Amino acid sequence: YSKEEYDELIPRIIKHMNEFPYVNKEGIVYKYGEFFPIEFSPFSYNESLACEEFPMGKKQVNEKGYKWHEAEEKEYSTTIESDKIHLDIKDVSDDIIKEIIACPNKGQAETKCTFRYRIMPEELIFYRRMNIPIPKYCPNCRYYERRKWKNPWRLWYRKCMKENCNNEFESPYAPDRPEVIYCEDCYKKEVY
Repeated sequence: YSKEEYDELIPRIIKHMNEFPYVNKEGIVYKYGEFFPIEFSPFSYNESLACEEFPMGKKQVNEKGYKWHEAEEKEYSTTIESDKIHLDIKDVSDDIIKEIIACPNKGQAETKCTFRYRIMPEELIFYRRMNIPIPKYCPNCRYYERRKWKNPWRLWYRKCMKENCNNEFESPYAPDRPEVIYCEDCYKKEVY
């Protein structure tokens, strides 16, 4: 489209979308400018970040009309328990990449545990280069362990903790947390 055609067409599209909005099966109306309805998503609820931030079980997801993906069971057996792997990476042989390692969480639903995992050759090279031991847990369990350290998707009103400063602002750190919170100006004075 030329700029003139585009400028003429956009208001017509917006008007049409507002006069004839999409309405889903629950009766929710989607006019121009709203996010896509969930039924347009190519992903199931339990495959998205929404499931991590707003957890719901399969029954709740189905009641809301969202898609749920059943993970397929993979048939392979473990060849080594994770507690049998050497803690020092220098003692781990190249044969570790041929092993299927059992995760200690044994399929825990909260962490979407994969039961078993393998070490890839590039991964082994990285662990050796960085002098890091072979992980004892599957990638999903490690991911959920890291998520515990993430700040929540919420902000609290806080006051600068520097003496004689009355600045107020929003912070992802709750008032009961031990971190010292400064406003931007006090932080810069403290650091620089």
